[in-house]
Amino acid sequence: MGKHAGGFREFWETGYISPERMRAVDANAQALGVSALQLMESAGKGLADYVRGMSPEHVVVLCGKGNNGGDGFVAARHLCRDCMVTVICLSRELRSPEAARNLRVLSHCSVSVILAESREAVLGCRDLISSADTAIDAMLGTGITGSLREPYATCVSVVRESGVPVVSADMPTPGLPARVVCSFHRAKSGEPVVIDIGIPDEAECFTGPGDLLMLPAKGQNSHKGAGGEVLVIGGGPYQGAPHLAGMAEIRAGADIVRVATPNMLNCPDLIVEQTKGPVIREEDTDRLANLSERADVTVCGCGLGVESHAVITEIAEYMGKAVFDADALRQPLPVAKNTIYTPHAGEFFRITGCRLPDDPVERARMVRDHRPAGVTLVKGPVDIISDVSRVRFNRTGTPHMTVGGTGDVLAGVVGALFCRLPAFEAASLGAYINGRAGELLADMGDGLAATDLISQIPFVISGATDRRSDKSDHDETI
Repeated sequence: MGKHAGGFREFWETGYISPERMRAVDANAQALGVSALQLMESAGKGLADYVRGMSPEHVVVLCGKGNNGGDGFVAARHLCRDCMVTVICLSRELRSPEAARNLRVLSHCSVSVILAESREAVLGCRDLISSADTAIDAMLGTGITGSLREPYATCVSVVRESGVPVVSADMPTPGLPARVVCSFHRAKSGEPVVIDIGIPDEAECFTGPGDLLMLPAKGQNSHKGAGGEVLVIGGGPYQGAPHLAGMAEIRAGADIVRVATPNMLNCPDLIVEQTKGPVIREEDTDRLANLSERADVTVCGCGLGVESHAVITEIAEYMGKAVFDADALRQPLPVAKNTIYTPHAGEFFRITGCRLPDDPVERARMVRDHRPAGVTLVKGPVDIISDVSRVRFNRTGTPHMTVGGTGDVLAGVVGALFCRLPAFEAASLGAYINGRAGELLADMGDGLAATDLISQIPFVISGATDRRSDKSDHDETI
């Protein structure tokens, strides 16, 4: 992979990055070997370097209880060699062990640390804040939810009244105008100064365990159907395929899975809508169109055979979201309102006329430039996912996954995720989950079967198999 280091940067996303995506990239960087402590050090030092350029004599650093506060502690340590530094810590209970570690280090530095956990304590710092010529806002960062609570609300009021220039770390605290925002890695809003914190290229453009953080959890008051209703249309010539896709959807979090297929499936977890003949034909069109309109996502093509393609093409317009796989991947290409295609290299050639090269960078360029409208997930040793503007790579998996049926499992996983995620994110995360499930079974060697993958899907999604960053390390409730 080393020879591609420069090439992968070509596929970095540009523009604003959402807090959710930033958490995923951060966690992916950690999975690649850059620790949370290293990232915090880089962010805090970059922040200090910028503030040092303002030639301040006295800097007040306002620190919250999450990683944003930790960035402030690091900045204070680097700045104290050049000017007077006062840290006002708004909580003694720090959510991040990295932040707590950097706070402890300040006891060995020429930094004054004041604990101000109440409104009254913050008001007691009014004169100190007014005397500073620069304030660093490291209170809340990207995980802001809700309205400002104390002592944050009073701190914002005091700083505003003081008129001291504010430099915000990553994102301004609500209500606190910043003269400058120093965003780490990529801009979150506005026109900030962007500070490189050493996140590896592949944390941005390859899938990783951080991508699991993008999947919204079901709420405490969720009801049946909250995870989505998926319809599988397939089977006839190959009846195992829709069964694999349907069970993968259940394991990936879909609440209701219907399978429209010519043969009855002996599976109590799936609702079988048996069609009329030995294969899906024109007489099934109206019924399948109605089922497609009802479903949140329709997955088509698994075990379908070539005789049913005209039916799929005709009913595609009734589908809100659809995943087209296997025998649905032929011309004329079916198109839903919101579409994901999951071809292997041969199927990609069949639908585009383009032969994919082996080199992953060159392959990604071809997929990006010649894919059909919608999102395309090209399966291979390195999966390529692309939409109108983005490319992502996935390298999870094992050579033992060449066994038949693993593509049906992938289509099912992607379909279930598509109920709760946008198309590009569903395809990217689906590729990661499917490949990671295979990696967990690598010891089975060539004896691995597609049905084995299905049992591993919930463990991958839950994060039980990967070290995941605690989301609370990043979120702030204010």
